[in-house]
Amino acid sequence: MGRPEGPRYTTSAIAQPPQSNQTLTAVPGIKVGHFTRTERPTGCTVILIERGANAGVDVRGSAPATAETDLLKPENLVQQIFAIALSGGSAFGLDSRTGVMTYLDEKNIGFKTYGGTINVPIVPAASLIDLNVGGNPKIRPTADCGYRAAQAASDAPVAEGNVGAGAGATVGKWGGGNRPMKAGIGSAAIRMNDGLIVAALVAVNAAGDIIDPATNKVIAGVRTEDGKSLADSRKLLQAGAQVRAAVGENTTLGVVATNATLTKTQATKIAEMAQDGFARAIYPSHTTGDGDTIFAVATGGKSGDANVSQIGALAAEVVARAIVRAATQAAGIPGYPAARDIK
Repeated sequence: MGRPEGPRYTTSAIAQPPQSNQTLTAVPGIKVGHFTRTERPTGCTVILIERGANAGVDVRGSAPATAETDLLKPENLVQQIFAIALSGGSAFGLDSRTGVMTYLDEKNIGFKTYGGTINVPIVPAASLIDLNVGGNPKIRPTADCGYRAAQAASDAPVAEGNVGAGAGATVGKWGGGNRPMKAGIGSAAIRMNDGLIVAALVAVNAAGDIIDPATNKVIAGVRTEDGKSLADSRKLLQAGAQVRAAVGENTTLGVVATNATLTKTQATKIAEMAQDGFARAIYPSHTTGDGDTIFAVATGGKSGDANVSQIGALAAEVVARAIVRAATQAAGIPGYPAARDIK
């Protein structure tokens, strides 16, 4: 069985997104779909790359819930993936991946085995924990949720806020979880004059505060005892407060996409560099209670040698912007006000 080749198409072969699209779907060939459960705030988000894309991953958190991440190691055989499934529901939410695989299999999309007679969709996945938010923890994303999210996927600008994998996402829990806030899904993109596009989508469920790097101000996170304002974790920690980020209550998940042509090794480096965006916009980040994971995908629509350091730097920037948008686009739910609710 030979190694599958990277994509040979060019951006001219795919409908180009409008310049006004500043989300993950600004990268041609990328579709995003959400499914949000109405019974409890939880759901899943599917990133479809039906033509295939080389990919890498960086798992930096201490409490991850993932599937097929080992397959993305540069030394392993399969070169391309066809979707990524992000979900709430902790490890239970990984079931949504099965629905995405079913959807792709029905369209005969996947890694071809046995001389092309058997189709295996390659779908890495990661989940965040939201089981304690909004009611019955038995209500979780299922395979059917993943299938519906894949059905809903399109190249339209990505819906942000309380949707999909971000429906039950919260922030500001390192102080013991008494005064957290609502976050959700955010997305951002950068377009360069030479045609390079780097974009990100992030589901923000962090233990820490969200800080806007443009202003250095906290916009969501741990609140003061009266719950009416932001406490600023930087000041609290420097004053001697102890981090109590409960294991299994957090995790921020991200996907970075570019139209550049990258190998798996290069995509892995992009994912590693993109984690800097977490550190810029989340404080504290990468705690023992976070399962932070970033996937990086390269559609190959832009030919020519790629400047990995440039793309990685841009990836960190769009990740930070997407994290900020996950906070500013979220809406409050009972017990969890959003950034827009705190003056």
